[in-house]
Amino acid sequence: MNKKKYTKTKNQETPWEERVIQVKRVTKVVKGGKKLSFRAILVIGNENGQVGVGIGKASDVIGAVKKAVTDAKKNIITIPLTRNSSIPHIINGIFGAATVIIKPSAQGSGVIAGGSVRTVIELAGIKNILAKQLGSSNTLNNARATINALSKLKTFKNIAQDRNILIY
Repeated sequence: MNKKKYTKTKNQETPWEERVIQVKRVTKVVKGGKKLSFRAILVIGNENGQVGVGIGKASDVIGAVKKAVTDAKKNIITIPLTRNSSIPHIINGIFGAATVIIKPSAQGSGVIAGGSVRTVIELAGIKNILAKQLGSSNTLNNARATINALSKLKTFKNIAQDRNILIY
């Protein structure tokens, strides 16, 4: 379910690509029986270092996707990318029982990842990477573990500033 969405803000188009990872039918048991609703997990990114994951729940699929888009826009993170569209260093991300290991890769190797991790990485704009999901196979937890890992990335300049080291 890949689709490009262009949102207009004051006569300016910003390209945010949206990908729905999962649409699930969920039920809640109430006094009169079962109440049916849909939960949508969605990733939004501009393929230039910004990405976010959101979830939405509504009585119809379209409403759930709209809520997921607004939730994803609230949770956007910025990622430092290297010259060859990779990440600066190896990083681990944990969310719940899901663990994701992400390693930078050589130019031309492509995105080697699976499931929701692959979607998050592609929409972030990372082209050369190795990733492995461990522990849980839960789609939402793996996507959030990937976001957790990517948010912990730091560049050489960031670390030098934190340690008050002058670089030339």
